[in-house]
Amino acid sequence: TALGPISTGLGEIYQYTLERPQEAVLKDKTEDLTELRTMQDWIVRPILKTIPGVADVNSFGGHVKQYQVIIDPERLAKYDLTLREVFEAIAANNSNAGGNILEHSAEQYLVRGIGLIQSIDDIKDIIIKEKEEVPVYVSNIAEVKIGPETRQGALVVDGKGEGVAGIVMMLKGESGKEVVERVKNKVKEINEGEVLPAGIKIKPFYDRTELVEKCLATVEKALTEGAIFVIIILYLFLRNFRAAFVVALTLPLAVLAAFIVMKMIGLSANLMTLGGLAISLGMVVDAAIIQVENVQRHLSESGASKHKFTTILNAVMEVRKPSILGELIIAITFLPIMTLQGMEGKMFSPLAFTIAIALFSSLALSIFVIPVFCSFFLKAGNEKESFLIIGAKKLYLPVLKKALKHRITVIICALMMFGGSLMLIPFLGTEFIPALDEGSLTPQIIRLPSISLKESVEIETIAQKIIMRFPEVETVVSKIGTAEIATDPMGPNVSDPIVILKPKRYWKTAKTKEELAEKMREALARIPGIGLNVTQPIALKVDELISGVKSQIAIKLFGDDMDILKAKGDEIAKIISRVKGIEDLRVEQVSGQSYVEVKIDRRKIARYGINVSEIQEIIETAVGGKSPTDVFEGEKRFSVLVRFPEDKRDSLKAIENILINSSRGFKIPLVQLATVNLVEGPVQISRENSKRRIVVECNVKGRDIGSFVAESQAKLKEKLKLPAGYYITWGGAFENQQRAMKRLGIIVPVTILLIFFLLFSSFNSLKQAFLVIINLPFALMGGIVALFISGLYLSVPASVGFIALFGVAVLNGVVLVSYINQLRKEGMPINEAIIKGCEQRLRPILMTASVAVFGLVPMLFASGPGSEVQKPLAIVVVGGLATSTLITLLVLPVLYGWFEKKEL
Repeated sequence: TALGPISTGLGEIYQYTLERPQEAVLKDKTEDLTELRTMQDWIVRPILKTIPGVADVNSFGGHVKQYQVIIDPERLAKYDLTLREVFEAIAANNSNAGGNILEHSAEQYLVRGIGLIQSIDDIKDIIIKEKEEVPVYVSNIAEVKIGPETRQGALVVDGKGEGVAGIVMMLKGESGKEVVERVKNKVKEINEGEVLPAGIKIKPFYDRTELVEKCLATVEKALTEGAIFVIIILYLFLRNFRAAFVVALTLPLAVLAAFIVMKMIGLSANLMTLGGLAISLGMVVDAAIIQVENVQRHLSESGASKHKFTTILNAVMEVRKPSILGELIIAITFLPIMTLQGMEGKMFSPLAFTIAIALFSSLALSIFVIPVFCSFFLKAGNEKESFLIIGAKKLYLPVLKKALKHRITVIICALMMFGGSLMLIPFLGTEFIPALDEGSLTPQIIRLPSISLKESVEIETIAQKIIMRFPEVETVVSKIGTAEIATDPMGPNVSDPIVILKPKRYWKTAKTKEELAEKMREALARIPGIGLNVTQPIALKVDELISGVKSQIAIKLFGDDMDILKAKGDEIAKIISRVKGIEDLRVEQVSGQSYVEVKIDRRKIARYGINVSEIQEIIETAVGGKSPTDVFEGEKRFSVLVRFPEDKRDSLKAIENILINSSRGFKIPLVQLATVNLVEGPVQISRENSKRRIVVECNVKGRDIGSFVAESQAKLKEKLKLPAGYYITWGGAFENQQRAMKRLGIIVPVTILLIFFLLFSSFNSLKQAFLVIINLPFALMGGIVALFISGLYLSVPASVGFIALFGVAVLNGVVLVSYINQLRKEGMPINEAIIKGCEQRLRPILMTASVAVFGLVPMLFASGPGSEVQKPLAIVVVGGLATSTLITLLVLPVLYGWFEKKEL
């Protein structure tokens, strides 16, 4: 067993505010926010926490109710009391006790002492000590009242002022969709019942499942449309409804089998797994296509033979070995994706496992089920060839014969095309993963580190009013600073707004979200003294989880001296600020925090017999406030705070005048024992791997991350000089991209070697194994060109597309070479065998390529959320299959004759 977090940084799946009608809002805003917060903490939160799958519910905003004992220092001195005596008296007068049992006659009684504080009056009536036979009560030296706890966080809603929110966090490993559905049902019960006072309602403003459902709808649409395209292609090529029906049956059966296995191993139906099924549509029918096409051809050639079952068996056995080998190779090509680690592994490993499951399911179907279906549905007799195949043969065969006669020219042309595609690689941008359109924005606002929470709230309210002027905005909720349960600790100078956008049909000032974000950035930049980082809610969390910062790029500078780190951090920012595409540039705030520093003079306190701990205790209690106990109101629990009134602790002079009791019984002002100064110090000191560090962070707009980092690194290398012991590392999305590419750079070659070994074991020939492997670089050629033309970047999804491409490219090569070998074994001359083999295998090769391409066409033109991740993959596969099919049909036959060293 292992201990781990019960939730994650991405577990905030549902967020809501508590609202009441405007006419019911209390006049005292603090009292109103305190009441709402109490309802959230002690009514709503406990109910929602009982929902299966909910790890916790965090409260944000408003004021936490508190019993406050505000001590008058002058009265304290008058009665010759100390803060410790008051503190201890309150703590000692708030308890119940058990006196075991009391037996009386035939009955038994439980004995208990009741002494818990029930009200403000109970606190007032606590005796601190007796002086000259006169009791001194708390009420004699303090004002006791209900007030708000000191807070470091607030919530602002729609520019109208502060509010109270709840954040539901999902238990790690649970289904977000199911948990949110349970939460929604419970929220509906609360709103419709009499749980909350009349008029107060829970109003959700962020629901993660809305994005999930939109993403699933996008991929489900692509999956459905892809399946329809595949079935149409099957019929057009086979021109036989029965044969097309037998192949098409593989789709639902393979998908059903895949879902069963996914359920067994714990893979959920999400964007990546369903995307994997969509990608595999063309692949799962490959083995069935090869078998059914061969069976149909054999039945056609045999005429109305009585030996139908024998004909089918022979036809199936003829292609059994290459089809099994091809499917196995396709599955193996996804091995590198399964080995990815970190965030990319979490995202793409399920996709690879799903494809592998679907492929093995289809392989099992092709071995055990498809031959049976063929015997039931296919009939012997003359086959009417498809007009597509007739036309393809008319175009292809003359070109093939010319290619065989001019093999050097063909090979040179192929190499030139390949070389030309390689020249495009430097012009391909690189990135980790394309940004997912979440349907919302987060314009994070960073203010000066010494700003008060009150001022932050006022600035945030102004910012929200600016945001709400955009007609595209439905609502905006900002979390400022840190909640009492610090799941996302921030200073009061930082806010994370969530801007929920309306459907695009209501948009007026912008056509795209990028354009809207830019206009919002320009409008907010007019507020003086703030920094901006415009991103999306999930993207913000992901960036922070990746590198500890909330931006795409993190330049981490490590060293020992904070002053040097700050100076060099500013220098780095200045250097890279000139790099094209930089946005939201800022240096981590490490200084600028104001401190009231009380420096104790040890010699002076020794003169009066006072310990350091006594002064520290008074500073802690009188200035900061300290809680001796709690008050219970039924199940509700509120702290009791002891401190001085605000006017006795709100300035340096007031702190200096705090009286300290000496061991000799007289009181000395703090100023005679210590110096009280206002100094500037660090906001925070960040460490990573036991080293101090500062971060320069930014986002990238209008160009790819890879080229941006390369240019920035070159400028820093040229202009930045670091002292000995100081060094830079690059984090963020770039770090993930580098890690993923480095791992793929190791695993992909190993996988290709494994494929080569399988080919060699099948053909028993190094030359022919190498001949099929040659298809791979030419398949890359089309993918590179497709990425360049589309303007998409080389990312992890695009790399997955190249890997998926390898399998189909090898499969077609295996099918063609195996059949040519078979014809040669039957005694056919090599030239004739090549031409005959290419003619007979033209249909299955074109079919396997076409179903793979058209199965992905819906992904190419999809525009909904989630399509951003799938589109690069589809572009690469479609482009790569175009060139790999051309190479298989023209270059591979030429190379086959060359490798076999026969005159053509």
